[in-house]
Order: sequence, then C-alpha cells, then structure tokens
Amino acid sequence: MSDQHNHQNFETRAIHAGNTADPLTGAVVPPIYQVSTYKQDGVGGLRGGYEYSRSANPTRTALEENLAALEGGRRGLAFASGLAAEDCLLRTLLAPGDHVVIPNDAYGGTFRLFAKVVQRWGVDFSVANTSDVDSVRAAVNDRTKLIWVETPSNPLLGITDIEAVAGVARQAGVKLVVDNTFASPYLQQPLALGADVVVHSLTKYMGGHSDVVGGALIAADAELGEELAYHQNAMGAVAGPFDSWIVLRGIKTLAVRMDRHSENATKVADFLTRHPKVTQVLYPGLAEHPGHEVAAKQMRSFGGMISFRVEGGEEAAVGVCDRAKLFTLGESLGGVESLIEHPGRMTHASVAGSALEVPADLVRLSVGIENVDDLIADLREALG
Repeated sequence: MSDQHNHQNFETRAIHAGNTADPLTGAVVPPIYQVSTYKQDGVGGLRGGYEYSRSANPTRTALEENLAALEGGRRGLAFASGLAAEDCLLRTLLAPGDHVVIPNDAYGGTFRLFAKVVQRWGVDFSVANTSDVDSVRAAVNDRTKLIWVETPSNPLLGITDIEAVAGVARQAGVKLVVDNTFASPYLQQPLALGADVVVHSLTKYMGGHSDVVGGALIAADAELGEELAYHQNAMGAVAGPFDSWIVLRGIKTLAVRMDRHSENATKVADFLTRHPKVTQVLYPGLAEHPGHEVAAKQMRSFGGMISFRVEGGEEAAVGVCDRAKLFTLGESLGGVESLIEHPGRMTHASVAGSALEVPADLVRLSVGIENVDDLIADLREALG
C-alpha cells in the first residue's frame, strides 16, 4: 500500500486515500468497475495487474488502499461480509490442533463461527476476560496461535487494554487480532498499539448508512497481508465493486459522523444513568465504567454504542424495545439512524448457554446522529 497519505490527518486520509482521480475522465470519485474480466495485452500482459475481479477489481482496490491508510496498516482487504473476513483470517493462520483465546464478550456471529464451524475443523478455543490481562495470559497454552479481542465489546461494552494484551501476545509468540468495529479507525488504532490484524464489519460505522454489507482485514505486516490476500483470492468471498464504492462513500464522512455519534451517546448515557427504571448503564464514557481510564487512553472518544439493564427482567427489556419508535428495532448498528435491540433474543441468541451468554434484562442501543433531544424523549417514553 502507498505511504503517500501517512503524513495527513485522519479526516484528509478518509477522503483522499485510494480515491485517485480517474485517469481517463478526471472523475474525482473512483468509478464502479462492474466487470468480471479484463482484456490482456498478450498472454500474461495484465493492465495494472487486473485479470479477473475475484482476484482484484479497481473499485475494491481503492477501498482496500483507503482501509490500509486509515488503520495505518501495510495491506487492506475487503470482503463480502465481516464474517467472510473472519473466516479468511482463521483459515489463513490456523490449522487443526491449534488453539485460540477468545473474549468472554463478543459478537454472537464470531462465537458461532468458532463454536460451530472452526471447532469442527479441529481448532480449539478458550474463553478469557480480555479486560483482565492476567486472564488472557492464563488462557494461552503451547498450542495457541491467536488472541482475539473486541474493544469496545459487543454487547457489554467491555474495554481491553490493547497495548497490554499485545505484550502478552508478543511474549507468547502469537498473533493479536482486534475487532475494531465498534470504535472504527477514527476512534481507535489497534495496529499502532501492537495488534497484528484488525477486523471490521464494514456494514456498521464504516459504511454508516445501513445500505451495504461488507467486511475487512487490515494487516500490520506486508508478508502477512500477502498471505491473507492469497487466501482471499483462493476462497473468493470478496467485496463486489458496487458494495466497495458504497463503503468508500460512507468512509468520507466517518469522522464527522463518529463525532456526532459519540456526542449523542454521551448525553443518552447520562440520561439513562438518572432513570429510575434503569439498573445499570454500560458505556465506556462514564467515569464509573471499569474500563473508562483505558478507553480514554486508547480511544479518541467513546463511540455511539450503549447497553443498559432494566428493572423487571427480560420481559421488561423486550417491552422497552417494542415501545421505542424513533429507535428502530433492528439487529445491526453504526448507521446514521438509531437502533434498539434485545441481544439475548436477537444478535446474541447463538451464545445462549455458553460462557458468553448475555443478561436477559439487557437492551443495546446504536445511537444515531438525529437530534439528541428527540432520542432522549423516545427513550423516556419507551421506559415508561
């Protein structure tokens, strides 16, 4: 990937990295190369390295260069979904008999991939509280190849000290993978803190408008990036050109959106802490959050995700979700519109009965960029 944008601030890189003016027309936005194959100038004479769009596509290349620049990595790769990116990473780095340390709070789809797919392939895993460095260290064994971290985590908003866990990984000679979806590269830079690979669901904050599905891997090391790229092509779950273009468009406003998401979420969290029917608010921006100091150290601000627990148990939590009107009941996150969900019955149903099971009285919010007074009014009505 090019180093030409390294000296630029994030907001500038988000708009310009990978977004070179079209050489034919001067178009300032990369075209959508909706094409499967490319004319060769003689056998093996590829123009710009393009032969077939599973292997490479100019629109996807623009996105991948942008992703690498935003995360400060040597190679970015775009996939059809976040789970496709995770699958490629695991099958690149692991073999039967290997072991992975995973967090005790994580996206339900990630847990399902480990527990129902990868484990059947002969890869074992242990669950650790990644907010506790000693817990991570104790979970590592002589077969461990990866430590997997989400921070902030989904849905309990736990915070992991990336730099500290990177030290554990280096000492053990294993790779550290950080799912940076909740934070986005605007709020957090895991590779600069010692991670080897960053994972994203591009569907969320990177796309930002609930209109695209995608995933990404960004590698700190060029050689690892090449390994991942080989498997991306061999396995084939690549981002299509139109989806790549949509994500690129979303990224251009990532910085201003994340500022607003964080500002709104801070005010919503403050409201929830004072509501008599709310028993606990999970938001790293609150001083009482156990990970607040670490989050303040490694994040620009605290993001747009909040979870909270309510009096009355599961039925009360489901009732709050049902009564909300401006907060749309839905399973995704990171869009400009606010969403509400019940993790136990929705996004995290796959972890029921496991070490990652979430509280039944938990509600998760993705706080959008609407007027915050309207959002608070909606929650006040939903809480009753």
